Amino acid sequence: MAISSEWIKDSVIHNLAEGIIIITFDGTIEYANPAAFTILDIPEEQMTGSKFAEVFFSDPDNDDFAQTVLDAVYAETHPMDKVVPYRTGGDQKHLHVLTSFFRDPECRPAGVTMVFSDLSELMELRDSLDTLEHINSLNRQLNARNALLSKTFGQFLSDEIVKQLLETPGGPALGGKKKMLTVMMSDLRGFTAMSEKMDAGDLISMLNHYLGVMTNVIQKRGGTIIEFIGDGILAIFGAPIPSEEHSTQAVAAALEMEKAMDDINLWNAERNYPRLEMGIGIDCGEVIVGNIGSEKRMKYGVVGSHVNLCGRIESYCVGGQILISPDVRARIQAPLKISKEIMVSPKGAEEEMMLSQVTGLGEPYDISVTAQKDAPIQIEHPLPVCFKRISEKHTMEKNYFGGFTAIGRYSAVLETETELELFDNLRINAGGQLFCKVMEKKDDGYFLHYTSIPLEYDKWIREELEKEGNDVNKVLLQV
Repeated sequence: MAISSEWIKDSVIHNLAEGIIIITFDGTIEYANPAAFTILDIPEEQMTGSKFAEVFFSDPDNDDFAQTVLDAVYAETHPMDKVVPYRTGGDQKHLHVLTSFFRDPECRPAGVTMVFSDLSELMELRDSLDTLEHINSLNRQLNARNALLSKTFGQFLSDEIVKQLLETPGGPALGGKKKMLTVMMSDLRGFTAMSEKMDAGDLISMLNHYLGVMTNVIQKRGGTIIEFIGDGILAIFGAPIPSEEHSTQAVAAALEMEKAMDDINLWNAERNYPRLEMGIGIDCGEVIVGNIGSEKRMKYGVVGSHVNLCGRIESYCVGGQILISPDVRARIQAPLKISKEIMVSPKGAEEEMMLSQVTGLGEPYDISVTAQKDAPIQIEHPLPVCFKRISEKHTMEKNYFGGFTAIGRYSAVLETETELELFDNLRINAGGQLFCKVMEKKDDGYFLHYTSIPLEYDKWIREELEKEGNDVNKVLLQV
């Protein structure tokens, strides 16, 4: 059966979801299907047989649609393919308009056929996808920003502080809170004198390696590094991440830091860098922790009397020594190995304090270090020395005199008429600047522990022993 054009118009075009309008070149709407009436929201009787201008030009809201049809009618040779807005009632639609030309029986152009479809839902979906992509783009930018900040600030701050900075809406605010924390301070013995003689590049290389190892140990045990003070480290335990075991964590970290010094000094020896010795002081108590400074420059810091006291405790240390306050010792439940107790009178403290030298922490940590044991060897003829006192890291000008009556690898016994106090710091001319701390008053003099040994010390001690008539080989073999 042949299919007639009338059947196609009535059965196919009539039922299309797309709107179809046929307009002659004189502007008459010859035909419109039901979808056109629905999409354009215009009744059939108002559209079919009417002039296009009468139907659409009276509606200023749809000038773009009317202009598109007008352009198609007058262009005659250029079909249209564009998306135009169309308003019906309070709704804004987006119509995809396609035009083509139809011809009369003699094949002459007779008018324009318009086919249009409502793309509103697709446009909304596109807008939603654009919005989603915009959100994803912003998230990517935010993640990149946070990654950059983490990488940048992570070189200076602990991971916990960086996380707190990134998660604070509007940025960190000045202010702090009182918290019960454990404070740790560590310091290299005699580093200042050492730095005056080393090449700047070597010094920084050595210091950066040391601080890098210490940082890993402290953070592994839950500590937060507040700042590096030259070769010194100030760290806290219990903030910003709370912990009930902050004192135990601090002691565990200190023991692992001392154990790590063996590998650090092996690394130093491979590069002809000097041997390093570190002392660590630990205290706990209520301090103020938070963002300190000004709006233009602030840092995550800690202040309070226990911070100052921790610094005093650290100042009593010699190389390889960890000293803890009575408050720290009382908070630790794990078994502690104490090799020595020292009664001190810290500046600013109301009464004397018994410090404990920790060399081990039991289950579940099982960490221990070996306390240095260096008994000086008595020598037959004392070695004369000239020394100065050091107060608050400043060398006093007055010279004092005495003699070494016994020497060891890291210690000596000094005989002098000068009255010295426990924990006095001395600088002795011994092949360079030999820094010592008075650790004990003995019947035959003062027991000194070396805190920084000059490179020429071994040569000096050998020459002085020979000059004073001592048996060099016998003494040095025992040392």
